[in-house]
Amino acid sequence: MSDGHGSTPETPPGWAAEQPPPYGAPQASPWTAPGPQQDTPQGAAQQGPPPHARPPYPQQPYSQQPPPGYVPPGYGPPGYGPMPHPPALRPGIIPLRPLGLGDILDGTIKLIRSNPKAVLGLSAVAALLGAVPVAVGQMFSFDSLRASLDPSTPVATYQMYDGLVAQYGGLFVSMAISFVVVTLLTGVLTRILGRAVFGGTMTAGEAWQLTRGRVPALFGVVGLMAVIMLVPLLALGGIIAALIVSGAAESSGGQAALVAITLVGLVLYLGYALFFKARFAFAAPAVVLEGRGPIDAMRRSWHLVTGDFWRVLGILLLTSVMVFFLAGILEIPFSIIGSLFGLLGESSGATIAAAVLIAVGGTLGAMLTYPFEAGVAGLLYADRRMRSEAFDLVLQTAAIEQQRQGWVHASADELWHPSNSASSTGSTGSTGSPESASPTSSFGS
Repeated sequence: MSDGHGSTPETPPGWAAEQPPPYGAPQASPWTAPGPQQDTPQGAAQQGPPPHARPPYPQQPYSQQPPPGYVPPGYGPPGYGPMPHPPALRPGIIPLRPLGLGDILDGTIKLIRSNPKAVLGLSAVAALLGAVPVAVGQMFSFDSLRASLDPSTPVATYQMYDGLVAQYGGLFVSMAISFVVVTLLTGVLTRILGRAVFGGTMTAGEAWQLTRGRVPALFGVVGLMAVIMLVPLLALGGIIAALIVSGAAESSGGQAALVAITLVGLVLYLGYALFFKARFAFAAPAVVLEGRGPIDAMRRSWHLVTGDFWRVLGILLLTSVMVFFLAGILEIPFSIIGSLFGLLGESSGATIAAAVLIAVGGTLGAMLTYPFEAGVAGLLYADRRMRSEAFDLVLQTAAIEQQRQGWVHASADELWHPSNSASSTGSTGSTGSPESASPTSSFGS
């Protein structure tokens, strides 16, 4: 029976059964809220939407209710809430994903521990070459230092600078040799690192056999970097030498001006050197692992650092600070004893003993710090490729294939060639398909 308003017992008041949507009777929603449902008494009117609301479309392209047992990504069973993502694949010294600072430092330590003979043996030779010039420079500076400690003997300006040149000249020569040696060592250790990423090992002889063909290109990088680093330093040295020769530094005011110019010049040069050190930090890995020439490798390093310069510089600076303190702990006892021999002893034997002690301390310190610097540079190179080229997809695909085969094939070394980057095979990001990022046909069966 109608109540005169066009409604029926099955139609809520205010809704006409004859009116089409959006004015007709509301349709039952296919979605129900989770939780305990309250039973509706038989014949009770259901609450409909307000008159101005649009009822749902009769046909939905997708189901509004998830299938039974559906669990959203990143969540555990019902009632357990979010769960962490599964860990990244880690067949070797690093996880195969973009690396954090802890991953880089931990991977460097694992690199040294996994190949101690190859890494520390090569580093010991490199450290000895870098420590000898410091010891020789200290040996020649002991006479000047003993004279400066005697208050009854006047010291001229040129004598003061002779002592500084003898003391710090050997240090600069050692830094130059260390730069060359560390660059070459980085190239050799990068070859070991390229295998250690997949859990493989390599002897020093095998690493040298694989790297020696790239030594001319590595020396090319060293030569270009030497020009970049030495030109402003030689200009500063020329200015200081001109002031000394002209006699402008003989007066007290001239000496103060000379010291100020020296300090300001060294501070500016430090910023200059750090900038180019960060920009070309990946040149050696690009030469060894990608087979590039010197100029192309430096251009490649500049490109990889672009977009993440401050992070690369910060990690390199932090590494340098850590290396400095680590080397100091090992070198300080030998340096103190050697300096006492050199300053207090009057014979040539005491001076030679002092030089030997200083060389031993420097060798021990550098034997651990050189591979640490080289390892950090190599892992930073891998990190930048993973971040900018989705190279982690290539490494993951290769690691899965190697795990299937049960061993690390030597052809894994060729994966570092830029033609195998995911970005060069059509992938646009780290979320692409690994199968399309890197071919696995290069692995031996």
